[in-house]
Amino acid sequence: MRVMSSLVIRAALVLLVNGLMITSISAQSGDRLLRPAPGAGTPVIPFMEGWYGNEDGSVTLSFGYQNRNREPVRIPAGANNRIEPQGLGDMQPEFFLPGRHHGVFAVTIPADMDGTTVWWHLISEGEELKVPGERGSTAYELDRNPRPQGSVQPLVGFSESGPVGVGPEGIVSEQVVEASIDEPVTLEVWTNDPSKHDPSDPRYAKPLDSRVSWYLHQGPGEVDFIAHESMPFLDTRPATPLSRNAPPQHAVAVKESVGPARVTASFSEPGEYLIRARLDNWEASDSDALDQCCWSNAYQRVRVIE
Repeated sequence: MRVMSSLVIRAALVLLVNGLMITSISAQSGDRLLRPAPGAGTPVIPFMEGWYGNEDGSVTLSFGYQNRNREPVRIPAGANNRIEPQGLGDMQPEFFLPGRHHGVFAVTIPADMDGTTVWWHLISEGEELKVPGERGSTAYELDRNPRPQGSVQPLVGFSESGPVGVGPEGIVSEQVVEASIDEPVTLEVWTNDPSKHDPSDPRYAKPLDSRVSWYLHQGPGEVDFIAHESMPFLDTRPATPLSRNAPPQHAVAVKESVGPARVTASFSEPGEYLIRARLDNWEASDSDALDQCCWSNAYQRVRVIE
């Protein structure tokens, strides 16, 4: 009888707590947590994913975002999309795709500015949201150590033998690609995944492919990514109910995770653009976006003329 009474009390408490949670969520109508994502009208949310401690004493902060709308949102860099303090970089995106996007860019705090707090401010739909980043709690500390099955951040660059970058900060092209509105241009990155997996493990009996996905990061107009003749696009449309409305990624496979990745891009307006290519090795069982491992960004500058 006591057992039955205890179960009844516990069940009542669970129902009470759940009712309070639902009431609280319903009261926060602006969050729309229990509603389908709106077509537009919801502010974009900035995220600080975590921080890396570097050998030279500097700190690298990884930032991402969530766009809860069904449609992309554009917020040009400036008063409504800025990094403070000034002078620590201008790599924040201006074009925000629907859904949650991790490690889209990074900011590095030099060693002589240790203790500085970096703020990313976003103003959209009349609401300002901002997120801080700093060397802080170890709960937000990231690392570049191999994962349980050996996965690490892959290497990405703009030539077969040139400099490479890793992680959210990745590499920014020194060369600016020239393009025109009337003629599509080929963009190319070179990839290499140094992960070391156990060949006796059936999951790694054959070399894994990596993937490069292409995004408009900054720029005044639209970009249409077209599959390059040497590399067909992968079918990477999100399949989960929460992300099924997100547009498909423009992604190509790199066989055995070493070699070039190419895409053809067409631009709608003249101006200065920044295109982000994200290289990931998420086919490995110990690699995914939520772990901030294992992917690397490459940012290609493009100047488009009439």
